[in-house]
Amino acid sequence: MSEKRRDNKGRILHNGEFQMSDGRYRFKYTDGFGKVKVVYSWRLDHNDRVPEGKKKSASLREMEKQIQADLFDNIASNGGNLTVLELAEKYISTRTGVRPTTQAGYGTVINLLKKDSFGSRRIDTIRISDAKCWLIKLQEKDGKSFSSIHSVRGVLRPAFQMAVDDDLLRKNPFGFQLVDVVVNDSVTREAISREDERKFLKFVKEDNHFSKYYEGIYILFKTGMRISEFCGLTLKDVDFQNHCIHIDHQLQKRAKIGYYIEETKTACGNRVIPMTEDVEECFKTIVKNRKPPKNEPMVDGYWGFLYFDKDGSIMYALHWEHYFKHILEKYNSIYRIPLPKITPHVCRHTYCSNMAKSGMNPKALQYLMGHSDIGVTLNTYTHLNYEDAKEEVNRVTKVV
Repeated sequence: MSEKRRDNKGRILHNGEFQMSDGRYRFKYTDGFGKVKVVYSWRLDHNDRVPEGKKKSASLREMEKQIQADLFDNIASNGGNLTVLELAEKYISTRTGVRPTTQAGYGTVINLLKKDSFGSRRIDTIRISDAKCWLIKLQEKDGKSFSSIHSVRGVLRPAFQMAVDDDLLRKNPFGFQLVDVVVNDSVTREAISREDERKFLKFVKEDNHFSKYYEGIYILFKTGMRISEFCGLTLKDVDFQNHCIHIDHQLQKRAKIGYYIEETKTACGNRVIPMTEDVEECFKTIVKNRKPPKNEPMVDGYWGFLYFDKDGSIMYALHWEHYFKHILEKYNSIYRIPLPKITPHVCRHTYCSNMAKSGMNPKALQYLMGHSDIGVTLNTYTHLNYEDAKEEVNRVTKVV
């Protein structure tokens, strides 16, 4: 009978275990694919001390225990040797047919992982606490906004879940709620008051320079359209005969792509908005004053857009963002009491709030806004105040 192998402390070594001349322990095994793998540790047991100057890691037998459990459950060892960056790239490669804006967001996440050391870590070494600490670091040390971190987690959570589904990992380290880890510092887009809306519209209408944008801004306040939907409108989308606006696409522009037509943000974005008389008059004025270039531009088969800049290019969201900014700056430089921040999206939010305050059926409002989730529409009611609540109580009491 052969003598059992022992380490330099006299402890019996198991099959596959070996102590090297420098004191390190080695365990050799065959993975589920028939490949011979080796792991090393300065400690055989978890009670052993790490030699001075050496990096602490799991003991050899702790590693063995994990390896045996993974082999039994058919979990790939070492996370398939994928890094966080490689996993993210693999996940993104499975996301075909996404919108250009989504693709651009993926590129931003990949660039971040390429620059950050977290991206080079092996996926099986990432624990929940590691993921949380990294996201906190992105916000507190790197100055990333909540929305940016939300985008990063939006890629890594499904990517790690894919690794779990592929038997590369046991658990998804990004499965936690983001708001429980980092501070939501996003700026809430508040609706403005009816009085501020009137002041803003009056100023635009009477200003010699900005009055040419009055009808467009009025329409944004009175229809709740997304700015990209408004910019995408063509002559055939405005139905004067039936007094309605047909919305089934939006206009976008990206630096490397140029102009392109995209589907509405959600399937519920496809809708027909009834035109009130005042909105219809604004559209008629826009059509009357419309000055397209000699060779009218076409984007993905769409032509007949309503607004063009001085160079004959189609006006898109960024144009309007700038106009709103300059109008607000001019107003606040003239008047003692400034107006709050007003953007095209604030117009949309203001319309939704005004309709909610007027008692519009939430489902009807959801349709007009193109919200896929009624919860988004109902959240508008969070901007109502005491006076709104008092008025509603009085109205309901009278009915009862």
